[in-house]
Amino acid sequence: MSDRKLRKERVGVVSSISMDKSIMVAVERRVKHPRYEKFVKTTSKFMAHDEKNICNVGDTVSIMETRPMSKRKCWRLVEILEKAK
Repeated sequence: MSDRKLRKERVGVVSSISMDKSIMVAVERRVKHPRYEKFVKTTSKFMAHDEKNICNVGDTVSIMETRPMSKRKCWRLVEILEKAK
């Protein structure tokens, strides 16, 4: 089995493009509260590598886990699913 299949993938919205060849992606997920059993939205922010600087704020993107590229950056851009309006 290929090692690439085991890598995690996430879908999120680009929240920042202020760095060169890097984007900040906000990934939202729903978690059930253990006591009240209500679904709560939580947001995680991942720094991802964007080699060609093609993303804009508000784009919906797919990112994949990769080797560490810096202290905080261990994800890379796979594709832009939907451009911002």
